[in-house]
Parts: sequence; structure tokens; C-alpha cells
Amino acid sequence: MNLKSLQEKLNNEDLTLVAQIQDTIYTSQLKGIAPLINPMKENQLFFKDAIVVDRVIGKAAAMLLALSQVQYIYAYVLSRKAREILDAYKIDYDYEKLADYIVNRDHTGMCPMEKTVYDMTDLNEALAALIQKQEEQIGRA
Repeated sequence: MNLKSLQEKLNNEDLTLVAQIQDTIYTSQLKGIAPLINPMKENQLFFKDAIVVDRVIGKAAAMLLALSQVQYIYAYVLSRKAREILDAYKIDYDYEKLADYIVNRDHTGMCPMEKTVYDMTDLNEALAALIQKQEEQIGRA
């Protein structure tokens, strides 16, 4: 599939993420970083050399995808901190809208995942912190 086909699949099938990983298409309707972090718990390199189309890429998602050695990212919304990570790891990307930061679902502040890794630089530390944060949130749900 080409980028346009992946974008159409994301939009037409009401998905939150579409990734082409070699000859396989991975899709998700999960929210937040769950579509990225869930498969990465089993295989850190799940998105290696993948083309990822995502609605929102914040610093947390960018760090996960950098750790997983993604090839290319297309985001409808990209945060400035995410752009810094992608530039630092020389990951190709495009986006439609650049945001100062990713907002939480209530639109009352910063996304908790973005806040968790806001000052982090180590990708492995970020993965561990994000897994812990995700588990805390699931426990409160």
C-alpha cells in the first residue's frame, strides 16, 4: 500500500492508527498510545521499518516509534516535542498541523503520556515510564 492508501484506510474505517510493516497491515481503533505500546510490550521492534499513519503523534508516541526503529510517520497532528525527537533520530515524517503540545481528552491540559516523557531523552526509560503510566490509568478505569 502507498501512503495515500494508508491514509484512506485510516479515515474510511474509523481507525486511530494504520501501519504497514513489510507486507502486513496493522490497524487499531484503540486510543492514545495503546496502539503503539501494546504490541511493543511483546516486541520492542514491532514497528521496525514500518510506515505509520496516526491521527496524533506526541512526544510519547514519537519516542516509542523511534525506539521501535520506524521508517516513516505521517501524523494529522504532531507536537513540537515529537518533531524534536523525530529530527534527533533522523526519522522521516510529514504532518498536517503542528501543535505546541498534545492536549488531554478533556481539553483541560497536556496529555498525561506527553507529560510523562516531557523532560526525558532516553528511549528505554520513556518506554518503562509509559508502560507504568498506562498500567496506572488502566487501574483507575
